[in-house]
Amino acid sequence: MATRNAAGSKFAVAFGVVWLLVAGWAYAQGKAAGAQLTGVVVEAAGGAAVSGAEVALSPSARSARTDAKGRFVFDALPAGVQTARVSHAGFQPTAAKVTMPASGVVSVRLVLTRVAPQTAKLAEGAAKGVAKAESESRVRRSASKPSARMSYGYGAGMAMGSASVAPQASMGMGYRAVPAPPAAVPLPKDREGYDAIDEQSFLAVADQPLSTLSIDVDAAAYSNVRRFLTNGELPPKDAVRIEELVNYFSYDYPDPQGDAPFAVVTEVADAPWNPAHRLVRVGIQGRRVDAKNLPPANLVFLVDVSGSMSSEDKLPLLVKSLSMLTAQLRDQDRVSIVVYAGAAGVVLPPTPGSDKTAILSALARLQAGGSTAGAEGLQLAYETAQKAFLKGGANRVILCTDGDFNVGVSSDGELVRMIEEKRASGVYLTVLGFGQGNYQDAKMQKLADKGNGNHAYIDSALEAHKVLVGQMGGTLLTIAKDVKIQVEFNPVLVKGYRLLGYENRMLAARDFDDDKKDAGELGAGHSVTAFYEIVPANSAEPLKGADRLKYQAAAPTQAALQSGELMTVKLRYKPPTSDESKLLSQTVVDQGGKFQNASEDFRFAAAVAAWGLILRDSPFKGTATLRAVEETARASLGPDTHAWRHDFVGLVARSSDLSTAHDTAKVATP
Repeated sequence: MATRNAAGSKFAVAFGVVWLLVAGWAYAQGKAAGAQLTGVVVEAAGGAAVSGAEVALSPSARSARTDAKGRFVFDALPAGVQTARVSHAGFQPTAAKVTMPASGVVSVRLVLTRVAPQTAKLAEGAAKGVAKAESESRVRRSASKPSARMSYGYGAGMAMGSASVAPQASMGMGYRAVPAPPAAVPLPKDREGYDAIDEQSFLAVADQPLSTLSIDVDAAAYSNVRRFLTNGELPPKDAVRIEELVNYFSYDYPDPQGDAPFAVVTEVADAPWNPAHRLVRVGIQGRRVDAKNLPPANLVFLVDVSGSMSSEDKLPLLVKSLSMLTAQLRDQDRVSIVVYAGAAGVVLPPTPGSDKTAILSALARLQAGGSTAGAEGLQLAYETAQKAFLKGGANRVILCTDGDFNVGVSSDGELVRMIEEKRASGVYLTVLGFGQGNYQDAKMQKLADKGNGNHAYIDSALEAHKVLVGQMGGTLLTIAKDVKIQVEFNPVLVKGYRLLGYENRMLAARDFDDDKKDAGELGAGHSVTAFYEIVPANSAEPLKGADRLKYQAAAPTQAALQSGELMTVKLRYKPPTSDESKLLSQTVVDQGGKFQNASEDFRFAAAVAAWGLILRDSPFKGTATLRAVEETARASLGPDTHAWRHDFVGLVARSSDLSTAHDTAKVATP
């Protein structure tokens, strides 16, 4: 039955799902050289516009998301054939070829067919099963049957540490993939690694009046959760980090004033999943810096080319992603490429950003095969970055991998200690995760955290553009390091509180004033959002806490009684070139605002947080439902320039479909 469904879907895509409406060749006045492609994406059933769909063009390597009316536009396209591939959670992916003239306008209408959760899972699983099995087979064969060719990972004509390569049509530069056996063996589904998340309970202010945490600008969990949903699966609970879901989106926070590197914004309303509680949003907005004013960059692309990276969602997507970043480089920037499999080597020595041909050529010739000596690759990448170190510049290693290190130093503890030693040199680390099946999320989180960097998960070309083009300023320029937040609650107004997410970023209260304690970094333009759920002091709700103390004063201070303040937010940070921290402080007053009257940003961010609570099946989700999340998100989309919020609405609908199918399957199981 699965085979028939998959075959039927492919037949529909080929002959009935997509059709093109090609407009007459009209010359576009005042446009850039080349032709313009405009289009709309609609549903097959009813013709409704599909917002938030990803439209990817090849060979132009450009991507866009459809707006609220399902529309998209590509300008300045060269003459020739372009393949437009369209995908969206809950729909069968499709593609169509478009012939572009030298100039003028071409209009297309692309039709997506919605699929039931089980159909989607079968259709996509059939296509991906072979690739995953082949990848696993390569890893097994390279580990059990090493050869001289694979032990060094390079083809003939290339020496370790050298960029001198003899052209080979059959192999090219990089790593040779071991041919897979004819019979494909399915991969186990539990090889992905996630740290357990122990959600924080409500804490009594009488016992613990301080909440201390390190900021987190990462958003890898959102795109990873999106990958699961797109593939027809609900994500594992521990893959759902609520703070990263919320921080995936940009919010209309004001720029900082004066010398401070960031602004602090707070807002209070009732919690939508528990109106008896209050919800406090704390937002931080880093100073935005124009791309032309960024410091020169010394980047080392550290690329995992082991056998586990051979599938389309790994090395090929990785190459496309780094190619996007390469297109943004300037003359003053420098790029090196280090690769690792069974061993590590320098593929491209430090090369000016203006020599894009050399950089793109080196990327294009990479191939996958062999085991994974990740630690050796990291060591070589740091050495390479140190040799080309730019004083006053952005010196950074960009690690691209699925995180499956299996040769040499591979334990999390050993890798973390090595990264901690290297960050002192001024070379920071960005970690980009790719692929599925053996994706090691926990390992990559730790490496990025200890390397004074950030972690992103790349599930599509559009996500690569978001991270490596749209947000690259924040990656290249750190404006504040070791940023910590400490909140003191007023016992006169607050009985208890709970921080949503950040479970792996919690700090002891004493760590706030300890400048030796590592914390998160804030890049140019980065924003951070945190939610606290508050139990009012006049609530009859019981909270677990310590027994009444015999020797400690229980009466609130005069300042607490008279201030009317809900809490005080303190932030401590270090300038990028200093080891001495600075302190900012801001009080929060609750004006009694209702959730429906809160700002669009507050309501949308709260909807994302509620979605995370539901996906985690959190005991603190209260009355939250996926229907309510979708309705709230739809009503608070705002301008949504990049259609990210529209895409979120689609994911909520997808998770609702999958949850229904999951519940139905549980009931049907004897």
